[in-house]
Amino acid sequence: MPRRMLSTMPILFALGLMALHGAAAEPSFSNEIVPLLTRLGCNQGACHGKNAGQNGFRLSLRGFAPDADYASMTREFAGRRTNPAAPEQSLLLTKPSGLARHEGGKLFDSSSKEYRLLQDWIRAGAPRSGVNEPQLTRIAMTPPMQTLSAGGETTLTVQAQFSDGEVRDVTFLSKFDVNDASIALVDSAGRVRALRSGETAVRAAFLGEVTCTIITVPYPNKVPPERFADRNNAIDDAVFSKLQALGIEPSDLSNDETFVRRVHLDVIGMLPTPEQYRSFMSDNRPDKRARLIEELLNQPEFVDFWTLQWSDLFQNRKERDHDVRGSKGVRRFHEWLRRQVADNRPWDALVRDVLTAQGSSASNPAVGYFIVTVGEHREAHMSEVAASVAQAVLGTRIGCAQCHNHPLERYTQDDYYHFAAFFSRIRLERKEPLQGDTQLRIADSQQKERPVGVSQPRTGRFLAPQPLDRVAIDIAAHEDPRQKLSTWATDAKNEYFTGAIVNRLWKHFFSVGLIEPVDDLRATNPPSNAEAYAVLKRHLVQSKFDLKSVMRLILNSRTYQLDSATKEGNKHDDRFNSHYLTRRLQAEVLCDAVSQAVGVPEQFAGYPLGLRAVQLPDPAVGSDFLAYWGRSKRVTACACERENEITMSHLLVMMNSESLQQRILSPDGRVRKLIAQKAPTDQIIEELFLASVCRKPSKQESEAIRRYLDERKGNVLELAVDIIWALTNTKGFLFNH
Repeated sequence: MPRRMLSTMPILFALGLMALHGAAAEPSFSNEIVPLLTRLGCNQGACHGKNAGQNGFRLSLRGFAPDADYASMTREFAGRRTNPAAPEQSLLLTKPSGLARHEGGKLFDSSSKEYRLLQDWIRAGAPRSGVNEPQLTRIAMTPPMQTLSAGGETTLTVQAQFSDGEVRDVTFLSKFDVNDASIALVDSAGRVRALRSGETAVRAAFLGEVTCTIITVPYPNKVPPERFADRNNAIDDAVFSKLQALGIEPSDLSNDETFVRRVHLDVIGMLPTPEQYRSFMSDNRPDKRARLIEELLNQPEFVDFWTLQWSDLFQNRKERDHDVRGSKGVRRFHEWLRRQVADNRPWDALVRDVLTAQGSSASNPAVGYFIVTVGEHREAHMSEVAASVAQAVLGTRIGCAQCHNHPLERYTQDDYYHFAAFFSRIRLERKEPLQGDTQLRIADSQQKERPVGVSQPRTGRFLAPQPLDRVAIDIAAHEDPRQKLSTWATDAKNEYFTGAIVNRLWKHFFSVGLIEPVDDLRATNPPSNAEAYAVLKRHLVQSKFDLKSVMRLILNSRTYQLDSATKEGNKHDDRFNSHYLTRRLQAEVLCDAVSQAVGVPEQFAGYPLGLRAVQLPDPAVGSDFLAYWGRSKRVTACACERENEITMSHLLVMMNSESLQQRILSPDGRVRKLIAQKAPTDQIIEELFLASVCRKPSKQESEAIRRYLDERKGNVLELAVDIIWALTNTKGFLFNH
């Protein structure tokens, strides 16, 4: 018999079986089989979805390439995985049902719905979905939010809407997960069981679309309503209403000593001087906190500190062609950012200038952003620039979609390359440092037959520039696509743009973002307080993207001014802002704080003595202190680059630092100057406390110091040296609280 007839016999036989069984609707490969494999975990990275597959069977990760999956399931090894003539003998059924050896174990019974769906599809001839099959447009889960008590249960339902208008229940085919499994659990059928008090999101995925439900489990605490009564602004309304609903008691208001240190460190990255401390503490005006906030927002040190933050965000670092004779390009971009902060440039305008920068890095320093994000790539869209822009500007991580569909969001591989196409016309004319400045120009294409776009590496499809919301944009052949990108990205209605920056500000002032990680905004990662998030976004837009205005709103809230000391009912809360979360000082801030406390500045190679660490433009400047305490290298757009943890080795290095000892004993230092002034011992002690931990010594501390001085027979120099060394090694110095 001819080879072709042999190869088509199973299909002909299957067609005969279909005729015998009637015209029942055949299962859809794209809309049913692929999501079933995803729900069962067959195409996950730990199983057949990894690059090498598993035991010779390879699927695309979470079904992002259904055509390849179909070929693998029905054509490889002469189609032995599917047997339309005898579906029950198909490996796709015998292995997961436990009838044949399967390293993944038994996934379902032969009497299950999963088995019947696969069996029906194979019996129908394992058909590939038709080109006219309706496409999924959206999914929704009900209920959208649910309040349960510990031990309580609920069942979720997922509805899918398709392009033909049909709405189907796809709960059975959806994959469920929970963001915090310590608060609630969810099974494959969407049944949720609450475990303990708190709040988490249960997410569902179906065919690349995602949605989530909020599960709230209030604490059993009985908190008097008056504990939530004192509020300063809309932020407090949102935060305290949430705390009341959860049964979490807020901490008391911080005292003035705590507040003056906290707000100085958070706003300008410096400790208050003893004189500033005394001035604030002696001020009896009821609005003195608001006055201090306004004063700090307008100090030159504010500009230095926030230039550092935006330099991290825009990855300003040294590259081969970003520099002429040293770190000139880095300094230019740093100075450009500094001017934007000094002018209080609206955030949308600043971002637009960065996204559309062109020309030479000398005349337009913002070009430096593309020098470091495009790197050595000949084609910008194949570099990290698309992922960096999305993460920095929109707070969205799309980098993984460069290779496969996003595992937690609706972004596909096509979405990534549509977005990357906005940078397809960038051309960097690179030069060696001594030959001049790198130029960024836009390649002109006057020929209408050459539209703007990129080729998708996996499919070969030509993809035009398109934003992440998938709204088509027309771009002329001669136009810079980034202009359209910047208009879309910075639109006041773009909640990823507004949400990304207010979330970063919230994290800066509260240690934890309303959304965590702070640069991972997505539908399946909802904010811990949706109303506070909405308040901040509205205020940003209403203030015309004035970041100082948003900071002012946050700083004047009672929420920000709460004490870090906890109550019995909020000691385990680290998400809902019931108290101020203590955190270690940033590397540069800590370095400057040590200099302030001892009165001797740190010397940085190539920079004048007296330049503070937060003023350094280049993150590569040699400094063992900054490197050890985790400054950002600005290699990626991820906020995780900056390290803020503290370990025993950190403490040991600090306690045994020869540099610290030398500066404490320096003739130009605070200790020697106080001794030279022959100031009274009590005044010296108070000055050292105020200069380091920004408070006066307690009664117990004063008594202990007096005993210590007596043991050393009145050696005030030795006492002062030991005090400043001890204070700079305390948690009260190393942390903001």
